[in-house]
Amino acid sequence: MNVRIFIALLAGLLAGVALTTALAQSSPLDPPRAAPHMFTTEFENDRVRVLRARERNGETSPLHTLRDRVVVHVNSCAWTVTDEDGSERIYSYRPGDTYWQRKTTRGGTTSNVIQECHTLQIEIKEPSAF
Repeated sequence: MNVRIFIALLAGLLAGVALTTALAQSSPLDPPRAAPHMFTTEFENDRVRVLRARERNGETSPLHTLRDRVVVHVNSCAWTVTDEDGSERIYSYRPGDTYWQRKTTRGGTTSNVIQECHTLQIEIKEPSAF
C-alpha cells in the first residue's frame, strides 16, 4: 500500500473517532449543556466527571441525563416531594452527606427546594476494573 494512501486513511479514521467522541460528549441531554444555569463541569478525565449542581426553589430544569454517580452535599439543603397519594415528605441533607445515585433522566418539573441545594456529583464514565 502506498504510504500516502495509508496516511490519508489513518487520518480519516482518527478524524472519525474524534468526531464520534465529540458528538457523544455533546449530547443535548448532557447536564451542563441542557441546564448550564444548574450544572457546571469542575473536573473531567477518561474515568470520571465532577459536576457542580445548584438547585434553587422555583427553577424548572430541562430534560437531562445524569450517569451513575456519587453525590456529595456542599451545604445544608431540603426539599419537599409530593407522593402519588398526595402526602408530602421532606428530604434534608447536611454538608458532607454522601450517597450513591443510579443513572437517571429527569427534567421538566419545578424544584420545591426549601433551601438552595448545592452538590458535587462525581459521575462514573466506565465500569471499574476491580
